Amino acid sequence: MRNPRTYQCIKAAQPGQQLRLDEQACKHLIQVLRMRAGDPFILFNGQGQAWQAQLETTDKRSATARIEKALPANVESPLSTHLGLGISKGERMDYAIQKAVELGVTEITPLFTRYSMVKLDDKRKDKRHQHWQGIIIGACEQCGRNYLPTLHPASDNTVWLNQINTEQKLLLDPMATIKLFHLKGKPQSASLYIGPEGGLSEEEIILAGQAGFTGIQLGPRILRTETAVVAALTALQMAWGDLN
Repeated sequence: MRNPRTYQCIKAAQPGQQLRLDEQACKHLIQVLRMRAGDPFILFNGQGQAWQAQLETTDKRSATARIEKALPANVESPLSTHLGLGISKGERMDYAIQKAVELGVTEITPLFTRYSMVKLDDKRKDKRHQHWQGIIIGACEQCGRNYLPTLHPASDNTVWLNQINTEQKLLLDPMATIKLFHLKGKPQSASLYIGPEGGLSEEEIILAGQAGFTGIQLGPRILRTETAVVAALTALQMAWGDLN
């Protein structure tokens, strides 16, 4: 029997407690998954807690569920990663964020860079933030994470560079001569700076170096920005995290 997962923004729940599910959870369970009263599912709150639950009542726009028991599952990586990602177009950005979540990213900051092809005013910036938050929730539902990675507001890249204080600061640069295995130690936190479709300008790379970022390359081929996110986070998790 399937046991799908859905997100609900709650602080805590107790066995036997009845909850009214929010609109997004109802849509996911009833309209998308076609679940009915009596069907089991896992509910998580994005703050590290998850519960086995069962649908009690359903209709087209609302549903209630009863909490059965707490679940102890924790699949978070021991490596805390902060991804600073140049904003790219539509599906490329969505894909990059989705896969970053699956690969254990802790924080994501979308970045405006010189060659970013996406321009957002305040209204569109808010809409994109909500859209990307939905991508994060969906990825957590799929991959089993009970913590939602933090999505920071879109920022100018120069501001972001000077706010980062992770143990290791890495810039993905196809022209760099240093590779990940050249770096010593095993940090508990790392930031990863990746440009948009057009890459980063020479000035932006210099500024990153001045902010303490080390340029690394993953291999001889130039990767698309969404591919670079997957490759780089996989490499970090294999070196310092929980992919082994």
